[in-house]
Amino acid sequence: MARVDVLMPQMGESIAEGTLSKWLKKVGDSVKRDEPLFEISTDKVDAEIPAPAAGTLAEIKVQEGQTVPVQTLVAVLETDASAAASKPAPAPAPAAAAPKPEPSKAEPPPPKPTPQPRAQAPSPQPPAPAPAPAMKTADGDGGGVQTAEQRLRTKSTPLVRKIAAEHSVDITRIPGSGYAGRVTKQDILGYIERAPAAPTPGPRPQAPGPGAAIDHPTVEPWPGDRVEPWSKIRKITADHMVMSRRVSAHVASFFEVDFTRIAQLRAKAKQTYAERGVNLTFLAFIVKACAENLRKHPIVNAAVSGDSTIYRAEVNIGIAVALDWGLIVPVIKHADELALMGIARAINDLGERARTKKLSPDDIQRGTFTITNPGGFGPFAGIPIINQPQVAILGVGAIEKRPKVLTADDGAESIAIRTMGMLTMSYDHRVVDGADADRFLADVKNLLQEFPEGAV
Repeated sequence: MARVDVLMPQMGESIAEGTLSKWLKKVGDSVKRDEPLFEISTDKVDAEIPAPAAGTLAEIKVQEGQTVPVQTLVAVLETDASAAASKPAPAPAPAAAAPKPEPSKAEPPPPKPTPQPRAQAPSPQPPAPAPAPAMKTADGDGGGVQTAEQRLRTKSTPLVRKIAAEHSVDITRIPGSGYAGRVTKQDILGYIERAPAAPTPGPRPQAPGPGAAIDHPTVEPWPGDRVEPWSKIRKITADHMVMSRRVSAHVASFFEVDFTRIAQLRAKAKQTYAERGVNLTFLAFIVKACAENLRKHPIVNAAVSGDSTIYRAEVNIGIAVALDWGLIVPVIKHADELALMGIARAINDLGERARTKKLSPDDIQRGTFTITNPGGFGPFAGIPIINQPQVAILGVGAIEKRPKVLTADDGAESIAIRTMGMLTMSYDHRVVDGADADRFLADVKNLLQEFPEGAV
């Protein structure tokens, strides 16, 4: 028998650690090569990790719920020698171009201490690691000296460095709990929460920024209650939603749309699309209409940065996907350059990979506008929360047949059965005025009600 190490994979260049959320096999189970072995959660995505070789799960090194650095040994497989010789041992890396791990195989990184949760009561700081040999900085001026430990900390993830910059925090002063003293997101948020507030010049009030820690009040459970800790994706979603509501000035507009023409075009083309392996939905037409009009209304396809507005050059539309374990928003890149067939295919593909945990970190990044479709569950309308740092999100209500008053060319009025639906857009009133939002929605509505047959 041969032993094959299973490592925590690198799920993207900016991701330094992952949480092992669920084992799909137990010790003693047989596994096939590329069969899902365990699930992980990172700051970017949930994913199933396949087995690197066929064999038997001999040992589990990392338990469910533990967060460990990438390339940490999480399990050991036992295989026959011939199978092991034909397959290299390292665990698969779903994201392309992942950087090579710094530790050698002869000296695997020590297991990371259990991270302190971002709770209401501050916890004591972890002890600072032993000082490492000093070396000159790489800035070229030869005037500064950093320890190797400090250099590793400054190589923390972009998210950690962004939070540090927003709060004017020197990362090298924070004891890190990640690999070799790297500062994790939990470390810096805990440090900011414990640090005394710096005085601000003048009387101007300071709004909490996107990087500020989120405080979720606790409630005492009653006898018989069931307490279920949040999964990583639920925690990230909760923090993101609370942060968005306190950062953006939310306003919403409602537009009722007559989808009768879309329903007719869809009925005619649905079989043709199905023969090409694509399910043509109402959502595909809505994404197409939004993509066509975001170029005409660039303020809706923007982001806020401090007291500036970033007008995005790309039109990348995120589609919120409701999963049993949370919510995720994969992104259709360059949606304005795709025909209806390409958009429908992208919606099908991203939705399926979200449900089977096959998304990569790149699939959920660089969105410029988001669409959520709760109408599939039946609600008439809803008011969604903006997906930061974007400035607008469109909610799609139930599309169904309803009575509608029609006016003929001669002014005669009648009541007819039409396929109707409600579109709701929440927008950030700091930069998007009501007139901007309503003009955008009016153009989306007109395109849906007069959709050209040649575009299907």
